[in-house]
Amino acid sequence: MSSNDGGDREDTFHPLGEEWQDGLEKELEETEYDTELGLEMARDAMRLSKGELSEEAFYDRYHEDVLEEFGEDSRPMADEIETAREKGRLEETISKIGDEESRREMMKKMGGAGAVGLGAWGTVESQRDDDEPAGAVFAQDQEADEPDDTDEDGTQWGMALDLEHCDGCLSCVVACAEEHSWDQGANWMYVLAYDDDTVSSPDPDDYESTEDFEYLIRPCQHCTDAPCEKVCPTTARHTRDSDGLVLTDYDVCIGCRYCQVACPYGVNYFQWEEPEIGEDELEDGHVYDARDRPVGARGPRGVMEKCTFCATRQDGQQGEEQVGTTACEDACPPEVIQFGDMNNPNSDPQRYIDNTAKSRTLVRIEGGLPSVEDVEEALEDEDEDIDAVVDAVEGVDEDTIALLLAIGILSDDDQLESDENSSLVAQEVTALELLAVLEDHGLEFDEELLIELELAEAPDEDEDEEFDGPSEDLAQERLEEFAGDPESSFKLLDDIGTDPNVVYLGNQPGSGAHQVPGPVAYDEVGQTDNRKDVLDEGTVDLNF
Repeated sequence: MSSNDGGDREDTFHPLGEEWQDGLEKELEETEYDTELGLEMARDAMRLSKGELSEEAFYDRYHEDVLEEFGEDSRPMADEIETAREKGRLEETISKIGDEESRREMMKKMGGAGAVGLGAWGTVESQRDDDEPAGAVFAQDQEADEPDDTDEDGTQWGMALDLEHCDGCLSCVVACAEEHSWDQGANWMYVLAYDDDTVSSPDPDDYESTEDFEYLIRPCQHCTDAPCEKVCPTTARHTRDSDGLVLTDYDVCIGCRYCQVACPYGVNYFQWEEPEIGEDELEDGHVYDARDRPVGARGPRGVMEKCTFCATRQDGQQGEEQVGTTACEDACPPEVIQFGDMNNPNSDPQRYIDNTAKSRTLVRIEGGLPSVEDVEEALEDEDEDIDAVVDAVEGVDEDTIALLLAIGILSDDDQLESDENSSLVAQEVTALELLAVLEDHGLEFDEELLIELELAEAPDEDEDEEFDGPSEDLAQERLEEFAGDPESSFKLLDDIGTDPNVVYLGNQPGSGAHQVPGPVAYDEVGQTDNRKDVLDEGTVDLNF
């Protein structure tokens, strides 16, 4: 990371800075494809995401050059724009036919589907001036920064990442490498410690807690409006309609590397040599998605690859129990990686974002809680008061009961169901089951106990106040006192319009951020931090 804001020269456009862009330019020069075209398309793809350029203008600006360079132009907007223009031209032709009966006869000959299409287009077409060319309204109605809410209720996989409780162990990096078999240093998942102008990480040889470090976790952001997709001439880089994952079809990728230049986050890797793990060692279930397209595991020689959010898991290729999970999430000891459907308020990431203190508490206490069966057995023939319960049940003290009760006070039955495999839902259900066992035993969560546990306000007897029952505010305070609550949340480079689907909880790195050694070095876990030298020299600018 660096303080380079991309302003050192007029032609620096990449958010990661001048030196990063220079490196990408040199790498493009190693390919057989037009370097200048790749750089210019990347620049304008980012303008497109920002809403400074329409899709139609972007398409027209490079259509002929892309055809000349690649022999095809299969960018995602190509079919839509050309189809819109063809419909516009067809409507104009029909409008010139003399009378209404003749026009009706022409539409009959076209068939029902054509008539429906023209009808829909005609509603929009009628809004343009007579001197506008056919299809011109497409650019007006499809500005890049206009959100597409047509699939609002569909699945959109994403993550919540709790930077404050990351311990820098690199377990996620190792798990990702093992799951996807990428070569050393590709680092589809990347964790770095950093300093900036306002915060600092401790010396890696002298610290009290691994959580004292400032971290950034960097997977692919799986942007809703991904610039990398907009520059791909072959449809290799594509966004799945089914779940919003941004993936690479290895069979279609030609290795032009334009996507690498257009990515604002630096998450793409080119497979220079034959992969260290051969094709015969890969399981088809880790490579092919539900459409039988090779999008998972490490790519073959000569293609681009990156984090896939474990796409083959989401397709059920690894079993239904793996849907809604990722390798990095499974491997994270402090459970700071929460993966799920960002459009589902009951998914792990959205529950974690909605009430971080509650979610952190569930994560922290889960490992120390006894099973329902053990509690029931321990309470047999024991007294019903809280002191007797604490003495009888190993792993349960008064503070634990207070936390469980606080969770119960804040629990909502409508939030205890999720379409995917939600660990937070399962953990909350466990907490509520333990509370039920205590109540069934006879422990009364009455006025006296609630006040003793500081989960209710004592009524003012002088004012003849009535007891208000458990307090949600006090319950929330109890959880925040135990687990803390992040002061802020952010998305990486959110201002450039890519709409990333990763939300960070915790400190937002400043523009002067630079990587420093973390508590665990990459070589200690058998991995390679091949970008560290570049980062130390100041090539990643987290300029928000």
